Amino acid sequence: MADIKVPIAKPIIGEEEIENVVEVLKSGMIAQGPKVMEFEEKFANWIGAKYGIATNSGTSALHVALLACGIGEGDEVITTPFTFIASGNAIVYTGATPVFADIDLDTYTIDPDKIEDLITDKTKAILPVQLYGQAADMDKIREIAEKHDLKIIEDAAQAHGAEYNGEKVGTLGDMACFSFYPTKNMTTSEGGMITTDDEELAKKAQMFRAHGASERYHHDEIGYNFRMTDIAAAIGLAQLKVIDEFNDKRISNANYLNEQLKDVEGIVTPKSPDNYKHVYHQYTILVEKGNRDDWVEFLTNKGIGTGIHYPIPLYNQPIYKKLGIEGDCPLAEKAADNVISLPVHPSLTKEDLDLVVDAVKEASAKFC
Repeated sequence: MADIKVPIAKPIIGEEEIENVVEVLKSGMIAQGPKVMEFEEKFANWIGAKYGIATNSGTSALHVALLACGIGEGDEVITTPFTFIASGNAIVYTGATPVFADIDLDTYTIDPDKIEDLITDKTKAILPVQLYGQAADMDKIREIAEKHDLKIIEDAAQAHGAEYNGEKVGTLGDMACFSFYPTKNMTTSEGGMITTDDEELAKKAQMFRAHGASERYHHDEIGYNFRMTDIAAAIGLAQLKVIDEFNDKRISNANYLNEQLKDVEGIVTPKSPDNYKHVYHQYTILVEKGNRDDWVEFLTNKGIGTGIHYPIPLYNQPIYKKLGIEGDCPLAEKAADNVISLPVHPSLTKEDLDLVVDAVKEASAKFC
């Protein structure tokens, strides 16, 4: 097995995170409590949203947001097939059906020009995934949603701090959902957050998160136990203080890789339009020459960690085929067959980055 010198991801946990957790453990209040409330408020303020609703995962955040928006049995939600399966599964959980629009191969996000033809009288929402740390073309998506009276639920699981035309991801639709999984730009170990400016949607989300209760032991909806703990929130409060620094380092690392790899034959480096702030949850190249799996094996043998995000369009997943959920998205399929994510996380040194660059250049020389 190859010795990985430069891992694809490396969560950063500092002394403040540890001290915060110890404080919570000593307090005896380790379930959802005052730390969750503080984290909700501070995260929402950082995003620029009025309300934050913390959950136990990004997946549950999506599930709750969809329910809060009234998505249910027989409805359709338009989304991208080029994403982690949670984006589609959350739709299925509600009894609705995901309908897949193809992607823009420059940004790997949903192509707004492919959305409108998919709208039917069953369509209730659009769920754009702000993939790899970059927003989709939200102006066009908002125009379509307004024209057809559709809700917009951002899957912002990978886009903490990303911006679009000066607006932060998390404020670009009716609701937005973030993940705090350990490999994300910031973490709570496990956890999620919903942001919204709509008071009514916030109240509904709070109910669905906690067994459908509008007050203790008074249940208005069939809800779920999706609450965040104060332990997780304590980590999040410390991470929130350093997320901008983490993002700046990711952007700096990505800019260095782009500069060093721009003339390398056989690959396409990430693109980010001028009016976007890409926070590089993933730094993803597209292999145009040679077999992607050969590139991955070569890089791994050179000690470079890689990731494939994502190898199978959702409609080709076995469970979706079993459910009869279909799609036809050739650009998403091309991306699935040819993308490789390279290390870009804040822990990388200049030496690490140069090891990545050298290995990619060697792979190019071998396969192109």
